[in-house]
Amino acid sequence: MNSLKDAPIETQLAVDLIYLLESSDIKTEIVLKALDIVKNDYLSKQAADIIDECPKSR
Repeated sequence: MNSLKDAPIETQLAVDLIYLLESSDIKTEIVLKALDIVKNDYLSKQAADIIDECPKSR
């Protein structure tokens, strides 16, 4: 059986986040809204990183 330490880092992070959220006893609706905010924030950061990596036109 594979252990969590052998899982991809994104799986390890997901498990940690699930544990944190479930142990906080927060309503599912609120968690999902918060996760949408977090996802949108990281999508914005990803887009900014892509723009920063593009070669500058002269």
